[in-house]
Amino acid sequence: MNFQESVVIQTENQEWQPSPAIKVFRKPLAREDKESGHATSIVQYVAGASFPEHPHPGGEEILVLSGTFSDETGDFGPGSYLRNPPGSQHAPFSKGGCVIFVKLCQFDPSDRQTVRANMFEALGRNDSTGVAEVILHQFKYEKASTLRIPVGKTLSLLDRSGGVEILIISGKLSTASGDWPAGTWIRAPHFNYDFEPATEDTIVMVKSGHLPL
Repeated sequence: MNFQESVVIQTENQEWQPSPAIKVFRKPLAREDKESGHATSIVQYVAGASFPEHPHPGGEEILVLSGTFSDETGDFGPGSYLRNPPGSQHAPFSKGGCVIFVKLCQFDPSDRQTVRANMFEALGRNDSTGVAEVILHQFKYEKASTLRIPVGKTLSLLDRSGGVEILIISGKLSTASGDWPAGTWIRAPHFNYDFEPATEDTIVMVKSGHLPL
């Protein structure tokens, strides 16, 4: 929870931990308190898992990584990006199981937009031959987007202010000191990493301008 420090976590190496719901497990990345407040996690729903209806007073942001995540508003497959604004509530479940990336209690209180989008479909409509970026949501200084880095191209985030957070969805990012594979989560107050050209097609989710620095 020290937002002045840079953090790199390879989530594939973390062990699943139990949650309050049966058949729902998680890998905490940043957590203010055990069951409330600011939280960023990878969450797994085993087939048939569900949560009872509950509110999100500080908002909830979700990216479906695999499987199908569901609630009263629909069924959401891989690449689905959901924003449930402050004051919303739902009863999520997964019939066949899923893994999602979740951020809780990190909304600007005046950001009341509900979002339902699919990052893979959005990237598929972008025919750029270079690094392609599709904005999923933007409010004041905060921006959430997905980027595709083709082989031979280089990701640069030096123009982002207000903190940067990256989740590598597929492929890998490389620096002079090593490789960051799919599943790696990075958070930095001032992004100063120099990436090397991609050696495989890579997709990342990037948030910026949202950290309480």
